Amino acid sequence: MKDRCCFIFSEDLLNYKFSNHHPFNQFRLKLTVDLLKKMSALDTDHIIPPRMATDEELTLIHDPSYIEAVKKAGRGQLPKEIAENYGLGTEDTPIFPNMHEASALLVGGTLTAVDQVMTGKALHALHLGGGLHHGFRGKASGFCIYNDSSVAIKYLQEKYNARVLYVDTDAHHGDGVQWSFYDDPNVCTLSIHETGRYLFPGTGNINERGQGAGYGFSFNIPVDAFTEDESWLYVYTHALQEVADFFKPDVILTQNGADSHYYDPLSHLSATMKIYREIPKLAHQIAHQYCGGKWIAVGGGGYDIWRVVPRAWSLIWLEMTENSGCFGDLPKAWINQWQNAAPVELPKQWDDPDGIYPPIPRKAEITEKNLLTLEKALYPIRQHQKNKML
Repeated sequence: MKDRCCFIFSEDLLNYKFSNHHPFNQFRLKLTVDLLKKMSALDTDHIIPPRMATDEELTLIHDPSYIEAVKKAGRGQLPKEIAENYGLGTEDTPIFPNMHEASALLVGGTLTAVDQVMTGKALHALHLGGGLHHGFRGKASGFCIYNDSSVAIKYLQEKYNARVLYVDTDAHHGDGVQWSFYDDPNVCTLSIHETGRYLFPGTGNINERGQGAGYGFSFNIPVDAFTEDESWLYVYTHALQEVADFFKPDVILTQNGADSHYYDPLSHLSATMKIYREIPKLAHQIAHQYCGGKWIAVGGGGYDIWRVVPRAWSLIWLEMTENSGCFGDLPKAWINQWQNAAPVELPKQWDDPDGIYPPIPRKAEITEKNLLTLEKALYPIRQHQKNKML
């Protein structure tokens, strides 16, 4: 299996950089790659550099006028008042030099992963530089300029005539991808995220089920703030298995934001590394159960770049390659390499120790609420199954 997997990466992906102080920091890619290399789990034979997405590919989702605006912004030629109409130059999505080129490379990395899998060169492909799920047709949003997952899904449809199951486990709702395919019955979106009551983008309610021919193909499970591992995993396991069984995809595309962890500074969930062990395991199983193994995985959110993201994202690759060497201590060479640069103490082990946060006083209430949310979200599927049995 190890030889049937590819890892999309080049250091040019680090050029997607808003500023030194912005929470979105692609240096996490370098930390992850170095962790995998120092445990001898990633070698040069697996690494494929991303290509640049063409303008024609970007227009599968994005408006040509928006693409031109991004190009002008990156050259310092877009007036502020026009930039703001496109969501550029905001606090979330500041303008930076050559932003079109950096963003198009990120999209091209996801397309590279798609082609590797769909042409049979690889069974699984991982592009951690991707996963920017908030970008809209004509507007940047939430750190995302172009929406690589949306472009990739449209590309999968047009080039490979594939039915796509998109699974988003970022703490923030995958709004841009959902709205791109809201009326499309050949794309099924499943997003498990923190409720939008207190968190950007504020969408992803249970009743967002699609429209027109796409009604019933959008699934949202907004879990309560302070949700812990057991409740999160119960929701994820049941939702993904039942949605996959309902939709029966040709290929699975997973977005792997690592911001549901307790340490993440931008969300309010209380998960630990336990969920990041299980997320890729079930995705892997579903890919083989329904898609002949075809699994494309991208990154996403994740703002504790030192303690959380390298471990969480490494576990995806280790699952893809069926590498069991991800227990116990982290490589000392990795810790020694980066501890002086890190503003926090780096973890010593793959798993979190017990007690990294105080007991959640509403645990039983939160668990019950999440169970009811799951039942409501999956009610149409479950009702359909009951009717078939009658």
